[in-house]
Amino acid sequence: MQNIFYAAVLSFCLVIALGPLLIPLLRKLKFGQSIRQEGPERHYAKAGTPTMGGLIFLGALTVAALFFTGNDLEAVLALLITLGHGLLGFLDDCIKVVMKRSLGLRAREKLLGQILMAIVLAYLASELLGLGTDLWIPLLGINIDFGPLYYILVFFVLVGTTNAVNLTDGLDGLAAGTVTVAAIAYMIIALCFGKFSLAVFCAAVAGATLGFLRYNAHPAKVFMGDTGSLALGGALATVAVLTKTELLLILVGGVFVIEALSVIIQVISFKTTGKRVFRMSPIHHHFELMGFPETTVVHGFWCTGAIFACIALMILALSR
Repeated sequence: MQNIFYAAVLSFCLVIALGPLLIPLLRKLKFGQSIRQEGPERHYAKAGTPTMGGLIFLGALTVAALFFTGNDLEAVLALLITLGHGLLGFLDDCIKVVMKRSLGLRAREKLLGQILMAIVLAYLASELLGLGTDLWIPLLGINIDFGPLYYILVFFVLVGTTNAVNLTDGLDGLAAGTVTVAAIAYMIIALCFGKFSLAVFCAAVAGATLGFLRYNAHPAKVFMGDTGSLALGGALATVAVLTKTELLLILVGGVFVIEALSVIIQVISFKTTGKRVFRMSPIHHHFELMGFPETTVVHGFWCTGAIFACIALMILALSR
């Protein structure tokens, strides 16, 4: 249990130490965030804020996870998939910021990377780690074997989670705070299943994102960019797959689900009726345009994430 605490503390302290070193470097390299024209007007002042800040906490959680989990295969796999998504996000950010191509990686390029990581995760989890290809149904206590279709399930878990976290990263501290809550919840879930090294990995993620709030909370000195958001989504999805709690992830990441659904609903409504359900999507912008201060929206979403996480843990307790 001590390693869990130490991993969180080391990860947190490394982020705090790395921030003052990397943020000025990102600013010097002119890795500044561009703000979309159709966004809330108050966001225009954020233009030029350094992005790719995910590099700060990815370095920290890597050191902490490796130091306290050693060569445990599950923790190493979780870290590799996390860093793989971080690399995908980094390339996306580089194309947007450095090459000035606003859309970043093409959809098919990003999809190819996610397909490859899903195949790696599904194969290593089911074959090398012997976790099988079944899906656990909470409360009912049954497992459904998906067979070869398990690869498709893992792909949708990875893509859905990474994109949902990416959509959530639209306000200062919003994604970092909600991921911190989700990572703590998954630390507890991993412990319940006796997966100690995965719990240490989750603690390292939680410590890193909590430390990142020192620089990312309003007013943000740095944004995590796709480098950070895709990596964090990959981390949560991977832990869900390795603990066989893919369905619980829907609750643990309830805020991310709501954010993604708001975009889907908005797009479908506008294309079919020409009307918008929300003033702007993702839904955190809707609340901003209703007049709520940014910090109020962020803190409200943090609390909502904590409620969802508690419900997920209660369901887990009732299922065992």
